Amino acid sequence: MVTVEDRFPKVRNGLLNPKVVTAGEGPPVVFLHGAGGLRWDGFLDDLSSEYRVYAPVHPGLHDPDDIRKIDTLWDLVLYHYDLFDALGLESPAVIGHSYGGMLAAEVASSNPERVSKLALMNPVGFWLDEHPVLDWTAMSPQDLVNACFADPEGELAKSFMAAPEDEEEFKDYTIARTWAIACTSKFTWPIPDKGLKNRIYRVSAPALVVWGRQDDLVPPEYAREFSGGMVNTTVRTEIFDGAGHFPQMEQREKVSGLVKEFLRS
Repeated sequence: MVTVEDRFPKVRNGLLNPKVVTAGEGPPVVFLHGAGGLRWDGFLDDLSSEYRVYAPVHPGLHDPDDIRKIDTLWDLVLYHYDLFDALGLESPAVIGHSYGGMLAAEVASSNPERVSKLALMNPVGFWLDEHPVLDWTAMSPQDLVNACFADPEGELAKSFMAAPEDEEEFKDYTIARTWAIACTSKFTWPIPDKGLKNRIYRVSAPALVVWGRQDDLVPPEYAREFSGGMVNTTVRTEIFDGAGHFPQMEQREKVSGLVKEFLRS
């Protein structure tokens, strides 16, 4: 993958300079990542064989001070509309994983014209103002890996664990690297709507919902909730055995093939 650092002249409130990974040719696809940041270059490589891939780093992921510059989740949604404008993307396909999946669903439901296709992989944050997932901050590093991976002893899990051995340092590392935005209590749902459940029906783009069955962080039952809520479009739901919270990593070939098939259709 060719990685290009780009800085945009137009960003939300003129305060942020996001980095963006670009690769490939073809129609544009925006990938909104979640836990683990951009730790799946292989999946993006697969997409870039047919598509022009943009994978923006969320504000705050590498600079926690940036979080203070966006007041609410709604501001973050507007920020991404500005990002699309800066990239010259009228209605790209959007793929989102974990926190990025929830954000992708918000972007598609708040302004349906801005998204041509929507793919969600193990998205979080559906019903309430707080995220309905396990309290990962109270979990040991090994418990977190056990919850996220179908094979907690596999190479991918070991890669995820390649962090400080001290438990408190590991938590700080995880917060700074992967959940800086998702677990910041200041982010609230757009008012007056309470929760994505009250907006997901607005999605009009064809949708694909992918889930790793062995995800103990975000239970697979939420796949049916997301799929069932998108009543004004066609939705395909696929639940993968042998995958946890990172299906695009643990079942890379199958998930990549499914996503590319969906984008082509």
